[in-house]
This record gives sequence, C-alpha cells and structure tokens, in this order.
Amino acid sequence: MAEFLEALDERKILHVDLDAFYAQVEMRDNPALRDVPLIIGSDPDLHHGHGVVATANYIARQAGVHSAMGSIEAKRACPDAVFVTPDFEKYRAISSQIHEIFADFTTKYEPVALDEAYLDVTANPLAPATLAAKLRHRIWSELHLTCSVGVSYNKVLAKLGSEHHKPNGVTVISPDVAMDFVAALPIKEFRGVGKKSQEKFEQLGIKTGADLRAMSQDELRVHFGSFGDQLYWQARATHFGQVKDHRVRQSVGKEGTFEFAIHDRSQVAVTFKNLATKVVANMEAKHLVGRTLNIKVRDDQYKTLTRSITQTEPFLLDADFLARQAQNIFDELYPDTFAIRLLGLTFSNVSPQAFQSISLFDL
Repeated sequence: MAEFLEALDERKILHVDLDAFYAQVEMRDNPALRDVPLIIGSDPDLHHGHGVVATANYIARQAGVHSAMGSIEAKRACPDAVFVTPDFEKYRAISSQIHEIFADFTTKYEPVALDEAYLDVTANPLAPATLAAKLRHRIWSELHLTCSVGVSYNKVLAKLGSEHHKPNGVTVISPDVAMDFVAALPIKEFRGVGKKSQEKFEQLGIKTGADLRAMSQDELRVHFGSFGDQLYWQARATHFGQVKDHRVRQSVGKEGTFEFAIHDRSQVAVTFKNLATKVVANMEAKHLVGRTLNIKVRDDQYKTLTRSITQTEPFLLDADFLARQAQNIFDELYPDTFAIRLLGLTFSNVSPQAFQSISLFDL
C-alpha cells in the first residue's frame, strides 16, 4: 500500500543564491580583498570585542568562519582575516538591480533575502536549465557577481539544489532523480534541521534521507511535532508551497548592456533612442503613463548613477522626446570622457492611461 500520494508536479522553479553576497561585492569593488580571508562585520579590536559576522568569503570559511558567529570567535579562528564593516545601503541597491534582472525572466518571483530568491518560470517556454544559465550570465555580465542556482519542480528541492554545488554552480534535480537525490542527502542538510533536531536524529540512528523516509508520518510527529509533517514530505521530494509573488509593478523600463565599455557619445544617443522606443511601446501596450523618467548609467568600474525628472503631468510618450531628455541628463553627468557598460531608461510613478497620448507631429 502506497505510503503517500505521488502527485505530478510540472512546475519549473529556480532558487538563486548569490555566493557570499556581501563579501563578493566588497571583493569586486576592491580587488585587493580577493585573495585574503575576508569577514564582513565589525572588527572586535576596534569595537571592544562586540560584533557578529554578517558573512565571510570562502577563504575565511575554510578556516571555520561562518555567518552569525561572534567577531571575537571569528578572529580566533582566522587571525589574519580582514574585517570590513557592512554597507547595507550598497547591498540593497545591488539587490534591487538583481531583482530587475529576475523580472526579465518571470513575473512571479519571491525574494527571501537581499541575496536569494525563488523564481517560478513555469510560464517561460525555455527549459529551466537554459534559463538558469542565461540568468547567471546576465548577473555576471551586468554586475560581475556569481550565483548558484538550484533547478527543480518545487521550492524545497530548488533550495537544496542551490546549496549542493556552491559557489558558482547549477544543480538540476529533475523528477526522475529527485527521490535518489533526497535519499542520499545527509540529514543535516534537510530544510529546518538544526542543532537540536540533529542530536535527536543521532539518537534515533537517522543519518540520511533514506533513513528518514523509512519513518512513518506518525513516528515523525511523535518526535518532532508539526515539523515532522514537513520532514515526511521532504523525504519524498514533495513540497506544496507556491512561489509568492510580492512584486508590485511600479515602473516600466528597459536597459542595454555592452560587452565592452563604450566611449562614443553617438552610440549613447542611439542606445537611448532604442530604449525609449521599447519603453513607449511597452507603456502603450499596458495603457500606462508615467510622471517620473529615470536614467541609469553604469561605468566600467561598476559604479551606478541614477537621475530622474518628475513632472506634475504625465510625460508625453514620444520616443524622440524621451531620448533627448535622457541624452541631456547623460551629457550633464559625463561632459568629458566616459566608459559605459550599461544604460537604462525607466518610467516610475506610473498610472493607467486616462487619455490617448499623441505626438506633436500627429497634430
């Protein structure tokens, strides 16, 4: 008699996890930090022994440093580590840029933290592994950051996948291998299993997913309460939770990236015209207007500048006019030489179109 109902789950879920996000950002912005043990947190020597590790790079992790560890303990484990005070404003700004990339792949994504999110890409016709590769390439080419991606048919398996091959890896857990993958998984790697539950599993002789699967749901409830139900289904590679879309569209925009930095002002003008044409078409298709025009520029050192113009009345949806506005802002930002890797044009303060916008040339 079957112990559980095996349901066909045809969803395509990605879990994206930026590798040691805060540390990676600091190493990107300061190459001198790339080859040293780096801890993001307060240096205990400068803060009277206080502080907690926010994250650490993989060199420091090999010495035993991990997130949420006290700074003093981390310094004992890795005396040569360099401490950098976290800059959460910078991390939030970069996280927003990553979320903009997510939005190009699906309208349904669930941020979990600044450095990770679930994406439901079921509606995207491309294979999920292909989408994972494209997404990682976008994040690397635009932000010069790596991430690990888990690909599967539910959130728990996608999360387990992203943790399985870090850093900078992709793990695909398809339905035909999911049960074997979970069976071989060490019990400590199951979602929600902490120090106390690990001790109880040791007492019960449970070491792997296969051992866990041998326990009945009632047995698991006796030992772990309601958490036992979650463990029961995890052991069977099943999870019913949906990707919760908390994103509310408040802007419409497009960006253009360049494989090599551009230095030609005429190329900037052409790019802004192309972006404006696409944004206008998108706004008209969605019957929207916007009162704020935002311009984004990122240089070859990954420094991002944004400027905006806000009007009391909605902007005229005319690509030539918008491109000129963007070019004027760019010329003010870069009156001399420049090396640009990304240009963006976005409308915010958007609202439903209450009238038909026309160009002056249509009169």
